[in-house]
Amino acid sequence: MTLRDLHLWEVGVAALLILVNGALSVLLKLDLERKLAWAAVRTIVQLLAVGYVLGWVFSHAHWTIVLPLMILMTLIAGFAGAQRGKRTYAGQRVDSVLSIWAGSWLVAAVGLFVVIRIHPWYEPQYAIPILGMILGNTLTGVSLGIERMTEELTARRDRVEMALALGATRWEAAQGPARDAVRAGMIPTLNQMAVVGVVSLPGMMTGQVLAGQSPLQAVRYQIVIMFLIAAASALGTVGAVLLTYRRLFSAEHRFLASRLIERTQRTRAAQ
Repeated sequence: MTLRDLHLWEVGVAALLILVNGALSVLLKLDLERKLAWAAVRTIVQLLAVGYVLGWVFSHAHWTIVLPLMILMTLIAGFAGAQRGKRTYAGQRVDSVLSIWAGSWLVAAVGLFVVIRIHPWYEPQYAIPILGMILGNTLTGVSLGIERMTEELTARRDRVEMALALGATRWEAAQGPARDAVRAGMIPTLNQMAVVGVVSLPGMMTGQVLAGQSPLQAVRYQIVIMFLIAAASALGTVGAVLLTYRRLFSAEHRFLASRLIERTQRTRAAQ
């Protein structure tokens, strides 16, 4: 069995389904028409661009091409992870990039070198999609973790400062918000794992089945991917929360609440 090629008009028919979202927005007065149109255009342009780029990369498979592309993907994920939430602080982008980079690349290395054992390691057919799936899910965990950490510290500011005034260390004062932040970052992956194969068929498994791969072999790959995603998401979220904690608490055990800056409406809209 070979995967059937889609014609442009068939893709266009599927694209027209976005009009359903637009109609609901108009009927319910959600004022999302422009955002939906812009999101649809971005989806088409970005995926077409990725398709052409990957086609070129696959035909010129070399580490000097694959590695810079992987680094670019990681940087984009890191910047995106720092754009969520009502509040930010100086250095948030650096923290987001570092936590996503460390968690994703460490787990991806285990998957590529130890589990799948591809040769060479930069084989783009494996390295790019696997890192991309890991990055996407780690990005979600990191962004949710940072957002919850800043929100919890803001909401609990009085209790945090009171604990510090009574002699608590910075970690003793911050561990409650930190635990809630890590929990929030890990929930999406846990929810996904709870229903995978029962409610939803993941993209990688679906793609392999459509391409004619044995369903059982596709399942094995998907199991590997799910555990790689879970590990990377957990590591990235914990790293992001700890880096945020280090930014907002001084070595003298003071809560540096003044470093938290509320994003303007214009900034949030632009992001």
